[in-house]
Amino acid sequence: MYTEFDVIIVGSGAAGLTAGIYTSRAGLDTLVLESKTMGGETFNRQLIENYPGFANGIMGPELANAMLEQASNAGAEIEPGEVLGFQSKNGYLIVKTSEGNKTCKGIIIASGALQRKLGVPGEKELDGKGVFYCETCDGPLCAGKRVVVAGGGNSGITAALHLVSLGCAVTVVEFMDTLTAASRVLLDRAEENPGIEMICNTKINAIVGDEWVTGVDIEDRATGELRRLDVQGIYTRIGLDPNTKFVEGILELNRRGEIRVNEKMETAIPGVFAAGIVREFSQGQISTSVGDGATAAMICCNYIAALG
Repeated sequence: MYTEFDVIIVGSGAAGLTAGIYTSRAGLDTLVLESKTMGGETFNRQLIENYPGFANGIMGPELANAMLEQASNAGAEIEPGEVLGFQSKNGYLIVKTSEGNKTCKGIIIASGALQRKLGVPGEKELDGKGVFYCETCDGPLCAGKRVVVAGGGNSGITAALHLVSLGCAVTVVEFMDTLTAASRVLLDRAEENPGIEMICNTKINAIVGDEWVTGVDIEDRATGELRRLDVQGIYTRIGLDPNTKFVEGILELNRRGEIRVNEKMETAIPGVFAAGIVREFSQGQISTSVGDGATAAMICCNYIAALG
């Protein structure tokens, strides 16, 4: 059976690049397609301290670039491109992309997740004008200014610490009545930093400004008190939504939009696998995504070998 590629991998994050390393080293013609940032969410992270092998941690962009280089060196083709869907036909797969259709024998979906948005007035209008979703990419645009970080989880606290290092005065606004960050190390650092203020049990109602953000309207959920924070930027870190719109109606998704797979990362469609944060029951860690990518790749290699 002739196809343009043996394997097409959707996404260049930790899961996708790991899969690409394994399939390429197995001698399979591999194409990795990325619709957003090369390196995926790993590239957007600051200091990563819980990935094995780096005693003093490693910066997200450094780790992402190393994975990209390793996958490329192994033989994977890594290109920008948006996958719009796919279909199975006569034992092979047709992948629909923004650049046209491509054929392959196996697909590994490692498309990651998208930053969840607040959905408040002013957010869309001021996107890129003080409203940001990546402190690594866009932190310098607010260097030395007063900013809000929406979300008190690990990602939010990490963002706050990075922004403080750029000279920002940071207010962390958390919807729940306590910070949700699971890392005690991160919380201790933030609590000890005089440049970080934390406000819990607080709702963000609107983002205001004309050509640039000038304020964020908040509401105390306990008292109903309304007030405006005079800030020049807001960085939203309130969670991730799986990037699975392109497989709706094709693959089975759970209520959160995650792809249902078995322990081998297999979906219900033969030759189609899912790995990383995009699949059901993922722990959402770089290390677990690497394991998912390796598993999906090895099972995919076996599947293709059995095709003859």
